[in-house]
Amino acid sequence: MSLAPWVLSVLTVGLAAQAHVHASEAAAAPGYYTVQATGSTGWSSMDAKVEAVRETLLAAQVPGAIVALPVKAGDAVKAGQELARIDARMASQGAAASSAQVAAAQAGLNVATKEYERQKQLFAKRYISQAALDGAEAQWRAAQAQVTALQAQAGVAATQTGLHSVRAPYSGIVSSVPVNLGDMAMPGRPLLSLYDPAALRLTAQLTQDQARQLRSGVQVEIPGLTVQRLSIAASQIQLLPTADPLSHTVAVRVQLPANQQGAMPGMFARLWWQGDAADAAQRVLIPSTAVVRRAEMTGVYVQGDNGKPQLRQVRLGLPQGEMVEVLSGLRVGDQVAVEPQAAARVR
Repeated sequence: MSLAPWVLSVLTVGLAAQAHVHASEAAAAPGYYTVQATGSTGWSSMDAKVEAVRETLLAAQVPGAIVALPVKAGDAVKAGQELARIDARMASQGAAASSAQVAAAQAGLNVATKEYERQKQLFAKRYISQAALDGAEAQWRAAQAQVTALQAQAGVAATQTGLHSVRAPYSGIVSSVPVNLGDMAMPGRPLLSLYDPAALRLTAQLTQDQARQLRSGVQVEIPGLTVQRLSIAASQIQLLPTADPLSHTVAVRVQLPANQQGAMPGMFARLWWQGDAADAAQRVLIPSTAVVRRAEMTGVYVQGDNGKPQLRQVRLGLPQGEMVEVLSGLRVGDQVAVEPQAAARVR
């Protein structure tokens, strides 16, 4: 029995299968884009944070139980509105006692005044000695001093009575209320915090060279706002006069337009500014189709040393037509797969 036809058939099928595999791999091999500098001036960006220009932490100034707490976090309040009230019964009783002591001292002063006047008349007629007159004057001055001291104490007591009502110093939004009804307030204990939503700003830390590039103004991006980007003039940008000695960065404050709807302290934001020619050599663009987004990770497939694509995380800038700027994660000369789905199938 001859095996030649059977062997020939097996070899033929094997070669065909191998050719099909090579053809499939060739068809599935992704195309690559070589990363290179654009040679043109682009936009630079830096993470920032929204903060309130006017934010106040209201604390208790007198001790006592919190008997009223009519507001909660998120409430809008008016200037002068009562935000919390501390039990003032003991303070009221103390103020009443102080007032009574002042009245008693004033009565004593009236008696001492009349006695002093009578002693002066008697001394003028030489009916009493100088020592007797001096004693009457001393009693009169002591009564005056006692009235003054008690009046001061009564004023303090009356002032403390007014401190039991905590009121809004300006119209704003209650940002936090760290106490509950019935809690014991002590001097210095925070009761609530308040901020003015009409005046917000962004803060960011920039290098000295980046801060120098803000002379022409910036653009502000706050995720969630109806306006995608806000243009801010250079006159609304403040560079603090000192630099951080560890990071060598400068604090930048950017004033937002008044009554910016949707913005609130603590929100994430991003500053964009026009870079100069020195930054152009480091600015790279890649095709938008090369970007892979998985959950909160943004990346691209880059050809590795073994010739196979490897997923690498990147940080993107602004889109430029069909291209997108890459702020970090890539170097000039990297090979980026323009078909990420095909690159993901390569093993």
